[in-house]
Amino acid sequence: MTDIASPTASTHESNDKPESPLSPFARVALALARICLGWIFLWAFLDKLLGLGRGTPSDGSWLDGNSPTAGYLGSVEGTFAGLFSAMSGQVWADWLFMLGMGGLGVSLILGIGMRVAAIGGIALLGMLWLSSLPLENNPFMDEHLVYLVTAIALAAARAGDTLGLGKAWARTPLVRALPFLR
Repeated sequence: MTDIASPTASTHESNDKPESPLSPFARVALALARICLGWIFLWAFLDKLLGLGRGTPSDGSWLDGNSPTAGYLGSVEGTFAGLFSAMSGQVWADWLFMLGMGGLGVSLILGIGMRVAAIGGIALLGMLWLSSLPLENNPFMDEHLVYLVTAIALAAARAGDTLGLGKAWARTPLVRALPFLR
């Protein structure tokens, strides 16, 4: 691997890019932010799947036949209430929501598929942000947008390479053939 400061360091897009120019402390801080954000999504997925009694009552789990989208989307009020109420409880919406939450959580925690996670995060968090409009405490900013921008920044900084499986993932034949999966 070449040194980033080296005049011979490669600057073209590849899975063999040189190390990040960020300090080791910054890389670890971003990795910890990645893992924390991943846990938020994985926990929400597990709670809705299993009814762990936090946000989802024990008898309200998806495995018990309940919809993970019905409670929230069914009670949305505001700018896009009609759109989100129509999605509430739909099988396709439940599956997309749960796949998004679980996939985003696993991807961020493991540090793999960070680009795909960022794109999925834009879709999932963008929809959750839209469903929250108008916001109660701020004209436009809430945690959905903060998480969305954070997911993009983590992918851009290759935060999965530190305290994660990002480097190993990048070396797989699949990712070498399809670099957008990095």
